[in-house]
Amino acid sequence: MSERDLIDFTPELRRRALEIFGQYRHGPIFTPPSEQGTIVMPGNIGGAGWGSTSYDPTTHTLYVKATENPALYRIRKGVPNDTIGFEYTVDLTRAALGVTADPDSGKADHTPPDVLPLIKPPYGTLTAIDLDSGKRKWQVPLGDTPGIRNHPLLRGVTLPPLGVAGAVGGTVTASGLIFATGGGDVLYALDTRSGRVLWQHALPAGRGYSNPITYRASNGVQYVVIATGAGEQAELVAFAVSGRSAPASSR
Repeated sequence: MSERDLIDFTPELRRRALEIFGQYRHGPIFTPPSEQGTIVMPGNIGGAGWGSTSYDPTTHTLYVKATENPALYRIRKGVPNDTIGFEYTVDLTRAALGVTADPDSGKADHTPPDVLPLIKPPYGTLTAIDLDSGKRKWQVPLGDTPGIRNHPLLRGVTLPPLGVAGAVGGTVTASGLIFATGGGDVLYALDTRSGRVLWQHALPAGRGYSNPITYRASNGVQYVVIATGAGEQAELVAFAVSGRSAPASSR
């Protein structure tokens, strides 16, 4: 990770990001943890998760949902009462990696806004990889992060596609579509050849926490089903697919 990865939406956010970045050790991949604290990219919940890939056996293409998310690793001397003979242990924290540039933060009655990520977007991507050659076919931001896009410190700022953090993968169909949320609250249908979004639908119960599944019913209709929400608000949402046209939904 380097300075070119840091947030630059506004000059003040960039200044704060550089200030935070300078407090810790950083470098290329495999830079080890340190007592000072080492910023690692991707972090422990960054990169690709175990369930975030799908495969098209016809085109030999792997589709990978990845999260761009750094983490801070710090080593500290072991404590005899809570370690098993280790001289040093590793602490993980992300608390120091948020950026705040709030001009009103000194006011007694002011509540500072939530911090912004230390790094630039996209925070979530979908990548198509040709397994015959090992080369990347395309990569696109997947999803959006409203909490960042609508952040009070970014009012009036034109933002690029943000993507969404999450380890939720997609499902490929024989018709050339891949269905995915990326962990966000919108289900997308993308063209497997280009990554272009062909259709999208906001999920009524919130985030899609699972990879979609697809099947063809006895009536000949193909369905895409996804689990959304959590707890008592959780729902299964089904969409009927007809070729490459926009699916219709039911709950």
